[in-house]
Amino acid sequence: MIKAVLTGHSRGLGAALAEALLMRGIATLGLARRGNAVLTAQYPQLLHEVAIDLADSAALQAWLDRHVLHDWLAGAERVLLINNAGVVGPVGALEVQAPAQLMQAVALNVTAPLLLAAAFAASSTAERRIVHISSGAAHQPIAGWSFYCASKAALDQHARTVAADATPGLRICSLAPGVIDTDMQAEVRASDPARFPQHARFVAMHETGALLAPAAVAQRLLD
Repeated sequence: MIKAVLTGHSRGLGAALAEALLMRGIATLGLARRGNAVLTAQYPQLLHEVAIDLADSAALQAWLDRHVLHDWLAGAERVLLINNAGVVGPVGALEVQAPAQLMQAVALNVTAPLLLAAAFAASSTAERRIVHISSGAAHQPIAGWSFYCASKAALDQHARTVAADATPGLRICSLAPGVIDTDMQAEVRASDPARFPQHARFVAMHETGALLAPAAVAQRLLD
């Protein structure tokens, strides 16, 4: 039996990943602020949801301390964690980034994946797989995206270092899925060009149909 844990399953790539997992008969635990009513109705026996703000590190740790993750993974021969949830902002040069927004974004993009990965690794003796959803921005500096680039680079280095630990039964990777047609891209196009010099490039990608379909990306990631 395979079980999966997926963050940010309510929309975008996360929703597509959830649907792809469920279509394969994989029981999935979705963690997000909002649920996915469509998938819950279609897969009531396979999709289990936890309403949680992953940007609230104290709330996440309190949930992990209840050993719900351990109980969920019990009995599975293979288990999978996909750290998908994330935000692109704050956008803009360093001096205009609001401290409160920056702290919340770091909690969601970096702290939550690392907390979940550590708890996941300790919660099961099954074959464990961890996937961080990263970005090409982890390797390419993009003006206005210092936070986003740094947060994705953190996930990449975390995966490389955990892999170097060579823990038996545990494999981890950080994958950049490409530029996908999601709400995050809509937010990028709605951002202030004065704060994001590459704004026109992302608008053009949308207008020319260059963005990838979430469903196709999800299938490719799971294959």
